[in-house]
Amino acid sequence: MLKARGVFSIFFLIASTLIFSFTAFSDARHNPLQNTVPSLAGTSYKSQYGAVATVHPLATQAAANQLENGGNAIDAVIAAALTLGVVDSYNSGIGGGLFAVVHWADGRIEAIDAREMAPAKAHRDMYVRDGKVQRSLSRDGALAIGIPGSVAAFEYLATVGGETALATLYQQAADIAGSGFAVLPDYHKRLQRTAEKLQQFPEAADIFLKQQQQQQQPWPIGHQLIQKDLAKTYRLLADKGSDYFYKGEFAIQVEKWMRMNNGIITAADFANYELRRRKPVHSHFLGHDIYGFPPPSSGGVHVAEILNIMQQFDFQAMPDTDRQHIMVEAMKLAFADRAHWLGDPDFADVPKGLISESYAKRLAQKINLKHATTVPTFNTPDNAESDLFDKHTTHISIADAHGNWVAMTTTLNTSFGSKVVIPGTGVLMNNQMDDFAAQPNVPNAYGLVGSEANSIQPKKRPLSSMSPTIVVRNKQPVMAIGAAGGPMIITQVTQGILNSIGLKQSLYQSLASPRIHQQWKPDKVFFDKTLPIAQQKALAVKGHQLKQLRFEGSANAVSKTEAGFDAVSEPRLVQRNQLHR
Repeated sequence: MLKARGVFSIFFLIASTLIFSFTAFSDARHNPLQNTVPSLAGTSYKSQYGAVATVHPLATQAAANQLENGGNAIDAVIAAALTLGVVDSYNSGIGGGLFAVVHWADGRIEAIDAREMAPAKAHRDMYVRDGKVQRSLSRDGALAIGIPGSVAAFEYLATVGGETALATLYQQAADIAGSGFAVLPDYHKRLQRTAEKLQQFPEAADIFLKQQQQQQQPWPIGHQLIQKDLAKTYRLLADKGSDYFYKGEFAIQVEKWMRMNNGIITAADFANYELRRRKPVHSHFLGHDIYGFPPPSSGGVHVAEILNIMQQFDFQAMPDTDRQHIMVEAMKLAFADRAHWLGDPDFADVPKGLISESYAKRLAQKINLKHATTVPTFNTPDNAESDLFDKHTTHISIADAHGNWVAMTTTLNTSFGSKVVIPGTGVLMNNQMDDFAAQPNVPNAYGLVGSEANSIQPKKRPLSSMSPTIVVRNKQPVMAIGAAGGPMIITQVTQGILNSIGLKQSLYQSLASPRIHQQWKPDKVFFDKTLPIAQQKALAVKGHQLKQLRFEGSANAVSKTEAGFDAVSEPRLVQRNQLHR
């Protein structure tokens, strides 16, 4: 853990990304992550001032410094997010968007929607060529980009609830971008996987790839990656505010690049971007209030839907395999509903009945306790036409001693987003347009399908799986949790809450426990390598098709009990960065 007092030197901050203290994992038979808590190498922090969990030591330290020096959770989450835009830039940055659930010190809870927005010239069939969807158009290059929202969110949060000047937070992150950071193993692996595509975009290749003997290769582990243009952009934002981004030079630069690269985004699209403040999805689970993100996120709705179904069974008394079977079936039902009902509530009718107890009881009756069932299509909750919701990724969980809690998930979508860096800015742009349904039932990069509710329209926000969640008991926040990993975000957050509250596991165990995932299509149960073989076989006997996950996701959480704050960053990610140096 980080020290509870004292500001770390810049040298130590950079060195901490390379020098890891590692506690050997136990020789546990099934899941070593569950049984021994390794050193988390600075990715989590807890003290009398609050708690922080991110995926990177520098981001966690930036947030901790705010808590220790007069700032609050709002300042801390902005500091962490801006830092992650430097050191975790393949996942997030100011070229992308975010969702945040905020529990303010006075007890108010709100959802901040800074999701990317489709440009005015976007249209339903913009990725269709010769009658077929050309998926590469929505994943790489100019047409993949939506209007970013993160900068607007930072300004809103800092203005409404921050203690530290937003300009100061930008300047501090600019210092890290300008001085550089050491490339971690996980970052290097992402570079390796994406290098071929990055080579197609000169501005991105100049930053993220090493020029060697007329070849471009991923920067090696330990390389000091400096981003001078991004540092300059952060300093311009510090000096000129968000108008520089949405109404000034940055927007003009984007339009200029778009004209040269067959894009459709204009400076007017940036000027017309609007932040949305929404009412969180509120559900109940075993005496706790669960506050999740509403549409255009599917996360809050389907975390609630799955937990509601689980409550219809005595799952706490069940053997692991029976509980996992029910959870898989609940996931399947929820994701079938996601494919049909979910979309931007400003454009599509999303029924509130999806999270009702009566609907959960009806769905629970469809689950056969002895074998897997086929879910042919979606189900319809009561009053579906009238009772409606109001019209590659990283997560940050932060709490302070004043009662401010933030669960923020920020993203570019897939690794390195669209692969487009706007010249001279260092800003990597998102490929969030891929989250729309290019055509009904045509899968996106994550294999998810959608309906007309998630079709492309101008100024519409694409459906997301991001699930920032705050858990409250007796009117006091007790957990903030979220994850990265596309549709697996929903199932990671669900299992984290179920493990912690339902199975009484420690915060660490709740994230380290074996994970399973089912998203309806494909009809397979994905599992991580820590799932005991006996449980794999038992699920197969019940008729489930199993496939091991290549990427298990990345969750983090903070909590508070009578003993004080706790914080846990994704144990699997910490392990990868420690063991694969």
